[in-house]
Amino acid sequence: MLAFLVLVTVALASAHHSGEHFEGEKVFRVQVEDENHIRLLQELASTHEIDFWKPDSASQIKPQSTVDFRVKAEDISAVEELLEQNELQYEVLISNLRAMLEAQFDSHVRATGHSYMKYNNWETIEAWTQQIASENPHLISRSAIGTTFEGRTMHLLKVGKAGPNKPAIFMDCGFHAREWISPAFCQWFVREAVRTYGQEIHMTELLDKLDFYVLPVFNIDGYVYTWTKNRMWRKTRSTYPGTKCIGTDPNRNFDAAWCVMGASQNPCDETYCGPSAESEKETKALANFIRNNLSSIKAYVTIHSYSQMMLYPYSYDYKVTENNVELNALAKATVKELATLHGTKYTYGPGATTIYPAAGGSDDWAYDQGIKYAFTFELRDKGRYGFTLPESQIQPTCEEMMLAIKHLANYVLEHLY
Repeated sequence: MLAFLVLVTVALASAHHSGEHFEGEKVFRVQVEDENHIRLLQELASTHEIDFWKPDSASQIKPQSTVDFRVKAEDISAVEELLEQNELQYEVLISNLRAMLEAQFDSHVRATGHSYMKYNNWETIEAWTQQIASENPHLISRSAIGTTFEGRTMHLLKVGKAGPNKPAIFMDCGFHAREWISPAFCQWFVREAVRTYGQEIHMTELLDKLDFYVLPVFNIDGYVYTWTKNRMWRKTRSTYPGTKCIGTDPNRNFDAAWCVMGASQNPCDETYCGPSAESEKETKALANFIRNNLSSIKAYVTIHSYSQMMLYPYSYDYKVTENNVELNALAKATVKELATLHGTKYTYGPGATTIYPAAGGSDDWAYDQGIKYAFTFELRDKGRYGFTLPESQIQPTCEEMMLAIKHLANYVLEHLY
């Protein structure tokens, strides 16, 4: 019976992906010392199909850093040979990506349908947005802010006790399709709000005095594609004339120094900025909503993975913000609070220097709209699993992140402007 169950589990895990299978693919971590190493990796990327996990592209590699990337099975020996010949230090983070992807579904929750302890597909999440709103009308309302390229509805949940002229915090998840832990957190946050309102003093005060706009999945088309065709998909699913390549990186598509640096104008690249700023229907929908609610939105938070970081503007330039000292102190205190639960260490700082320069990001855009508190979180882990973070880590990841969001929200409430 047990053997049968194991087979069923493996079959289910495989059934999630009818397209790419990832058998024998590896994820490498390479130590980059100098420009020479950078050049070698850029050459490698131009001759082989390399999927950069961290940073997002070959052009963003910096000296004195580590680079994580995925290599197809047939290219592994060539890549290892090149690294060894040139004496680049490397380790294999994931030796067989398929096995790691199948091991992701390690939650022992016997749930059919929606579960906070599991990764849920879009149909399940969409049904959940309807259900959680209808079951908690005193705290949650659901609205549509737009549709995706493929015509799916972008549902936004407004979480908070009804009241006039309340300040708000906007939070989105699921910008990059393969970062599954991100939408899992948005769902967890909404559940905790509902579960602890009226029970726990801090959450009750936050929801009495603030509204949270929560967008559980921003890049819905991409997310669906990671469940049906290619688990490692990152971009949107839009198409444009003149290219067979699909999708734009939504976090390079905002009108904030659009495509100036850390983004690509090649539609086939993972960091393609799109044909123009806000070319993506999803970007436009989010930007329009924020523009229309600027008077109430006091903070913007966008949830990504991986690398355990709390970033603030700017990413499109090495300049610092007007309130840089304040943002730095707030980030420092927030990650300290996060670490109190499981000891998980997050680093923090301005995007450009802390991770890499990247123009057209949503946090820089929100900040330049006048939202003083704009942050990007990169959730667990630091690369052991990367985008294949197992379901057994959903709970601890989300629990510690709740502390961070509550700390941040509390600060915003005490520093309204």
